[in-house]
Amino acid sequence: MGVLLTFLILIALGTLIVVGPTYIRYHSSTYGKASGNSFRETVANRGVYGEFMTYYTLEKIEGSYKLLSNLYIPRKNGTTTEIDLMMIHKTGIYVVESKNYSGWIYGHEKQKQWTQTLESKKKNRFYNPIWQNEIHINALKYALQREDDDLFNSLIVFSERCTLKDVTCNSLNVAVLKRNELKKVLTSHIKVAPTLLTDFEMNKIYYMLKKYANADESVKIAHIESVKKRIRG
Repeated sequence: MGVLLTFLILIALGTLIVVGPTYIRYHSSTYGKASGNSFRETVANRGVYGEFMTYYTLEKIEGSYKLLSNLYIPRKNGTTTEIDLMMIHKTGIYVVESKNYSGWIYGHEKQKQWTQTLESKKKNRFYNPIWQNEIHINALKYALQREDDDLFNSLIVFSERCTLKDVTCNSLNVAVLKRNELKKVLTSHIKVAPTLLTDFEMNKIYYMLKKYANADESVKIAHIESVKKRIRG
């Protein structure tokens, strides 16, 4: 019995050491309220966890801004598009596509498919995240009735666990980077970027879009079905 108890205590301590810091970060962040994801949901799904860590990084940026997460924005064709994260700042709207991937990443902004190569040499193809975020931004323009391109910035944020081995992007207002670079890159950008939004406009945009967060299950299911239909062609 003593050995079993010791074993259970060691497991509990190990779990606390591993999960404890994440638990503290989660409860010190506004991510749970913004996304509607519980702590269990956040740590159980690698993609959701990546979104949380990116959101947590954005919270560390100084200044006044608004953050939104998991938005289901209506498109002109009647479907929706899901935006991982958004930051509304006086220098513009920063739309984040989170990719919590490991391995080596290869891709060009003009290629439809990018490649993830794992240590096992297995290769996975995934849709160009720059194009994916362009769909998100077009939906935002439609929802906000704003066509000014300079207002929108596309950020493709990969995990620190990956290597951006051969990624090419030369477009304006688009950045492909790793999460541990995000704070430095974004802070440097907003220091020199012109002011495009007043506090009133920032709040107006925030409340216009907030209604698309925390979508109910019917919206999520309809979105998944439309994505499957689009993939099938």
